[in-house]
Amino acid sequence: MGLFILRRSGVMLLTALCLTFIVFFLTNLFPNLEKLAKTQGNFRMSDEAVVSWLTNNGYMQPMPVKYGQWLGVLPGWTIEAEDGVTGRCLTGTVTPEVAAEAPRYCGILQGDWGYSTVFKDEVSGIIAVRLGNTGFLMLCVMCLMVPMALIVGVLAGMKEGSPLDRSLSTFSILTTATPEYVSGVIFIAVFTSSAVGLKWFKGTATGAMENPTFENFFLPVLTISLYGMGYIARMTRASMTEVMTAQYIRTARLKGVSFPNIVLKHALRNALIAPFTVIMLQIPWLLNGVVIVETLFNYKGFGWVLVQAAGNNDIELLLAVSVVSVVVVLVTQLISDIGYVYLNPRIRIS
Repeated sequence: MGLFILRRSGVMLLTALCLTFIVFFLTNLFPNLEKLAKTQGNFRMSDEAVVSWLTNNGYMQPMPVKYGQWLGVLPGWTIEAEDGVTGRCLTGTVTPEVAAEAPRYCGILQGDWGYSTVFKDEVSGIIAVRLGNTGFLMLCVMCLMVPMALIVGVLAGMKEGSPLDRSLSTFSILTTATPEYVSGVIFIAVFTSSAVGLKWFKGTATGAMENPTFENFFLPVLTISLYGMGYIARMTRASMTEVMTAQYIRTARLKGVSFPNIVLKHALRNALIAPFTVIMLQIPWLLNGVVIVETLFNYKGFGWVLVQAAGNNDIELLLAVSVVSVVVVLVTQLISDIGYVYLNPRIRIS
């Protein structure tokens, strides 16, 4: 197991480097840099002024050099001028003496995530706050969505073709087929609007970022949970149906084992292998795929930051968001592979 985790960690590191380089390359194309220069300077800047601004801020270096500096494996750039020295690892314009004492490396590996041109703040602080907001939302969604989905899937798959199976399967399909923005708008109109009269919840979740309560936080959690649970429930139902027709289940029935024991002790563990993969894949989806819900309920989380960074050409923030997203995806895949072994002892690591 240790060697398997070590190999997978090496593959994950190589994959993360490739993916982050692709994002870095795309975000540092000259049209994006030109837009950044005009946003930070003047939209009427000439081409010569744009090139001068990009040169003075280290953007005109070769792409591999910039990527190495961003990672923190190459020394940061410095430019000497008449009024002082500027550089990646320097704050503003400083004297040559101060520049000589400054650290040479300042990238992701050193904990320097850059400076946001939109929020005018350190990227690391922005990511920490917004990731914490979405992390709490994800935790609440998983606690509601996963048990509901497993219960629905197991009940539907125990007796294939029964009225209970048809009813629960139809419910699962309806939840998956209904987009989040549709169900969210319906919930807001029904449970928060004065037109209907059911003012049970608040229409926005802005207050939940500092003081989450059942009143201001349940609707976004329910909106995401209903959309995600249908797919998990259908996968659980399909796995449960297949397992219930296996030979060892028939043998257990012939031996007189009670039906609840057959389901809980013999069928459920093997039936959870495929749903376990789907459940783990929900984590990356929840991290980046809740943009609509966060926007609809005015909850400023990680997905909201992603939209802001992409829409406003905030390169440093967009790169930081991509790093966090890549790491979360790769880690969840590793946990999925490890979980296979514990869910089914027949799976062996070669």
